Amino acid sequence: MNKKYISEFIGSFFLVATVIGSGIMGVNMASENNAVALLGNTIATGAILFVLIKMFGPISGAHFNPAVSMVFFLRKELDFKNLLIYIAYQMLGGIVAVISIHYIFEIAIFQISTNIRGELPLLVSEIIATMGLILTILFVRKHDESSVATAVALFITAGYWFTSSTSFANPMVTISRIFTDTFTGIAPASIPYFLIGQIIAVFIAHFIYKAFDEN
Repeated sequence: MNKKYISEFIGSFFLVATVIGSGIMGVNMASENNAVALLGNTIATGAILFVLIKMFGPISGAHFNPAVSMVFFLRKELDFKNLLIYIAYQMLGGIVAVISIHYIFEIAIFQISTNIRGELPLLVSEIIATMGLILTILFVRKHDESSVATAVALFITAGYWFTSSTSFANPMVTISRIFTDTFTGIAPASIPYFLIGQIIAVFIAHFIYKAFDEN
């Protein structure tokens, strides 16, 4: 099978596994102290992003995120067929990760989150988070490609704390988190606000970068 697609599957698997698993571990270890649980969740996510981008960047571009794949499609660096295949493998990796993490933590395999995260303010938060992530990737790649992994890891680490949505910034991760009723889950009712914000951000980031790139 195509190495690019397998890379996207593996990277998406480990990203979602880390987000959900570290959330569960954080709650278990922090005695219901959400600040400590979020800190553990943040550090683990930033760390795994650095590693995964270093691992798979040269193979698939290390997207692990339909929003990132979409912006590269808009930039004509990814054709429509590969856009769809990338997203399919990303989504599959995320769902397999949810099942795997639930199994190893010995909790119910199939869950639907009841964690209502909000409405319009969260939509705006996800616009900011996703736009920032995409601009980080595009600008750092242009000026210092070897630092993309570090920059993305640091942006998401910061984003967990400066955005009210805790910087999901990723439709695949957002959808995967529907299926876990744990610390990092998101209830279906909140999903449209997150996804709409993320999609809007793709186009905003694309046009901002294009404006800089043309001047």
